[in-house]
Amino acid sequence: MSTDTTTVAAAPHGYAADKAALLKRLNRAEGQVRGIARMVGDDAYCIDVLTQVSAATKALETVALQLLEDHLAHCVAEAAEQGGPVAQEKLAEASAAIARLVRS
Repeated sequence: MSTDTTTVAAAPHGYAADKAALLKRLNRAEGQVRGIARMVGDDAYCIDVLTQVSAATKALETVALQLLEDHLAHCVAEAAEQGGPVAQEKLAEASAAIARLVRS
């Protein structure tokens, strides 16, 4: 039975430096979505609701693009330095994430 108590610290995610800004944007988007729900509940004019949906969507797209940029600069760049299957896996992950963003 092993009694090794050492722990390996997980590397911070690429967005660690931008975490506060990302959380601020996400909180703003959350408020926008709550506002949209209120508008629908209050029978607001359709175009006004759609305008707010567009704004909330843009806010989330901004977060997604920042996360993607940070992922490429941090996770993918580190994997590329290592090369081999790790690099291929990270590149495939990034490619799939980009495809999801483009389709949304």
